[in-house]
Amino acid sequence: MSNMSAQSTIKVIAFQLMDKEYAFPVHQVHSIEKLMHITRVPGTVPFIKGVINLRGVVTPIIDLRNRFNLPDEEYNENTRIIIASLDEMEVGLVVDGANDVLDIPNDIIEPQPDVVGSIEAEYIVGVAKLEKRLLILLSLEKVFK
Repeated sequence: MSNMSAQSTIKVIAFQLMDKEYAFPVHQVHSIEKLMHITRVPGTVPFIKGVINLRGVVTPIIDLRNRFNLPDEEYNENTRIIIASLDEMEVGLVVDGANDVLDIPNDIIEPQPDVVGSIEAEYIVGVAKLEKRLLILLSLEKVFK
């Protein structure tokens, strides 16, 4: 029973895309960077914006708006790149803004409702209602594929 209390919350990084808040598990996130120059790579799929040189490491960049078929928007001073890793591969994810790190109780995470928003259901793990916020929890594994 004591193990249950240690597993009772999940720590996530919350970020903005359009008017919705999304989240990834924080243990998969290395850093949050301000927007920097992205070098285009010819012949890549449209949601791969290119690569950046992050402290000497060439890192591919995925635009999450494009990945989720959301309307394009000009990058601005709030735009951030979330550097995340999966299976030892580091990738940058362009988001409209990175909000904060939150502890979400596991018991408030619900399965995805039929109508969450415009992103494809295959990327969504669940939703969490936290005070006046609705967080859409995403699977990095599915976003990367």
